[in-house]
Amino acid sequence: MALDGITTSAIVSELKSALLGGRIDKIHQPVADEIRMTVRIPGMGAKKVILSANSAHPRVHLTESTRENPMTAPLFCMVMRKHIAGGKIIDIVQPNFERIVIIRVESANEMGDITTKNLILEIMGKHSNLILTDENGKILDSIKRVTHEKSSVREVLPGKEYVFPPSQDKKNPLEAASGDFALSLHLQEGRKLQEFLYQTYTGISPIMAGEICSRAGLDASNACQETSIEESEKLFAAFDKTMETIKAEAYLPAIYYQENGKIVDFAVLEMTQFASLQKKEFETISALLEGFYHERDNAAHIRQKAQDMRKLIMNNIERCVKKKEIQMKTRRETKGMDMWKKKGELLTANIYAVPQGVTTFKTIDYYEEDMPEIEIAIDPAKTPAENAQKYFAKYNKAKRTLAALEIQEKQNEEELVYLESVLNALENAKDDADLSEIRTELAESGFIRRQVQKKGQQKPKKSKPMRYISSDGYEILVGKSNLQNDELTLRVADPTDLWMHTKDIPGSHVIIRTNGQAELPEATMEEAANLAAFYSKAKNSSMVPVDYTQRKNVKKPNGAKPGMVIYLTNKTIYIHPDENRINQMRIE
Repeated sequence: MALDGITTSAIVSELKSALLGGRIDKIHQPVADEIRMTVRIPGMGAKKVILSANSAHPRVHLTESTRENPMTAPLFCMVMRKHIAGGKIIDIVQPNFERIVIIRVESANEMGDITTKNLILEIMGKHSNLILTDENGKILDSIKRVTHEKSSVREVLPGKEYVFPPSQDKKNPLEAASGDFALSLHLQEGRKLQEFLYQTYTGISPIMAGEICSRAGLDASNACQETSIEESEKLFAAFDKTMETIKAEAYLPAIYYQENGKIVDFAVLEMTQFASLQKKEFETISALLEGFYHERDNAAHIRQKAQDMRKLIMNNIERCVKKKEIQMKTRRETKGMDMWKKKGELLTANIYAVPQGVTTFKTIDYYEEDMPEIEIAIDPAKTPAENAQKYFAKYNKAKRTLAALEIQEKQNEEELVYLESVLNALENAKDDADLSEIRTELAESGFIRRQVQKKGQQKPKKSKPMRYISSDGYEILVGKSNLQNDELTLRVADPTDLWMHTKDIPGSHVIIRTNGQAELPEATMEEAANLAAFYSKAKNSSMVPVDYTQRKNVKKPNGAKPGMVIYLTNKTIYIHPDENRINQMRIE
């Protein structure tokens, strides 16, 4: 479900209960489109609030999570600190059931007078914004500035008067009356019941419109004009009861799942249309939103932060692919080198038999068993000896080229495999520590400049391998980068631990801590192989080959790039990557 007016109403109710009367203690802006505030409540301690204008996941709710803050606060964060830090939250409102939340803050201005500032979060998809205004409605600043070039309808700039986003002429569902509802319903032309609900009333998403139809026992795809009076009354009764539930703040926050564990949607009201699905209930709306958005928001953050490295790696992979094509062309061009040598030797053997001034010379090819006749091209401007030397020179050049080519091909192939392994690590990165380690690895490998740590700057947190516990109780460790793979395999694992890796496919090193046991349960082996396949380039393939051997059989060649190893005496297991099976494993 989108964060619609109903969910917004629920979170406003929760925020009012939790934050009214509290004072804003700390304000941070960890990323470009997100503000985090710490609010101290008299007698209740501190609560943290997240206000995100992220185009994919805009929202506001209480949070328990933390995020690393930049050394220097962005401009909007500084403006907020100047105007509302230390201020008292006196009200939180949702105007006209829109996806807008206004936090009213009482604070002192430069003259020491108490004034009311408005912190306005507009939850509107890619147009989402967080805006701070003064007591007169003048914009002090916004997290996203909207110039005339971006929007000719509504500028959002410091000094401009704040105006609400353009109205879509929808009605407030909390004020709907039976007569008006029925009249509006039967005036619809070519609309379905579901469309009528979410296109006529503010803050109702298509999913919630479908739920109201379900509660009324009607098909959401029924045409409005074909709806009987009785059906119209049933629809309004379900609609009105839903609105009464919202007014009573009788919310039931839950996330609904398919059998394979994938999220279908979330809701703050009971969803009868999802009755057959599994659901996880939450005590608060904030806990629901935190649980639903955390993984998605973190993935978007990691993807955005890794963009420069991904572009660098893709450019280098493209360079390696082009180089490989050139090398293949060169190899094709040297394919006739043995023939050039043969022609030189045949000319040398028949040096006095070659007539002067001819362009071709035919002789017996005594290198072949049946000794066929061979025709050799001759440059009439050169002597037979010079023609022979020309063929020998061509052969020797091709021989040197081929020798160098074999070295270059090996180096290029190793670099290509390495870059694909780094790209796979980027795809599996979970947090900033993982990205920091991958950046360090690229710097050590010479692909990017090493970043000099500034004085007073905190050292990045060290990334740790993923840790799983198999159904049989065995510890399974999974590397998240090539540097981590090396450390996990060469320094952490014991010689008798079991090592796994996808066969000839970039991926993570996986270690099963065997505790000295020679044989492991089949379920543990399959679970570890599933992890190796899932955290590899072949995660979306089927029947992925995974090699396994004891750690003592794995060696790192001198000069090999991070994560690159060789191994002997291995066996192979074929596995179909199953994310649901991984989700069911314990992570510690």
